Amino acid sequence: MVAYVFSVMAAVALVGAAAFTFRLAGKGSDDRGADGPSAGHAGAMLSALFLLVFAIAVIVPWTTADAARQNTQVESRAVVDAYWAAAGLPSVMVGPIRTGLREYATFVVEDEWPRMARGELDPMGGVRLDELRSRIIELSSDDDDEREARTTTLGHLSAIGAARAQRAADAAATPPAGLLSLTVLTGLAVIFFPFLAGARPRGITLLPLAAMAALLGFGTYLTWDIARAFDGPLAVGPEAFTAALNEFARIAGGV
Repeated sequence: MVAYVFSVMAAVALVGAAAFTFRLAGKGSDDRGADGPSAGHAGAMLSALFLLVFAIAVIVPWTTADAARQNTQVESRAVVDAYWAAAGLPSVMVGPIRTGLREYATFVVEDEWPRMARGELDPMGGVRLDELRSRIIELSSDDDDEREARTTTLGHLSAIGAARAQRAADAAATPPAGLLSLTVLTGLAVIFFPFLAGARPRGITLLPLAAMAALLGFGTYLTWDIARAFDGPLAVGPEAFTAALNEFARIAGGV
């Protein structure tokens, strides 16, 4: 934060030094008009800076949400694959393991998803996975097919755990520090710049300024509203796990 303050102070000092140097050298002419080259240049640069910051503030959460949505598909697919693979385990374990997988998916949809809007996962989800993994590791069999099914199921559980860890990172992810604040500051600068430059708009000329301010306010609020992948307009929903539960019902009905 201190480095940011010093960089701003250095830039402002550079402007003052340049103005003083050129005045001593007798170069250029006084520019006091609201429509002069100084105000025009500064206004254009402020607008460009706001657009740049605003684009980053929108694109970063958008890409995070898209990656999070794809990861939920990967995790739910691994849960379904584990459900299928469990069919090759010893018969006494097929039911309990499949029930555990179904309960895990239900837990994610009903209990864990609301917490992810706050940027966190429920630790009980990891506990449920660990319990399933421990039960399968404890299995012993002389049958080659059952041993292969055990290895395959454990592999799918590992994939679920990896995707779950990524889901935790996606839930906690936010735009870079200071980006949202910079969006607000540049938006305010764009709104107040005409007045700071000396313009005094009246009557009908206030309408386009008011419309611009309204749109800037909406856009700035949007950048805050979409900051988290599992909350706001871009929120990733639990559809992938709901589809997995429907797949479990279909598989169970076909057995």
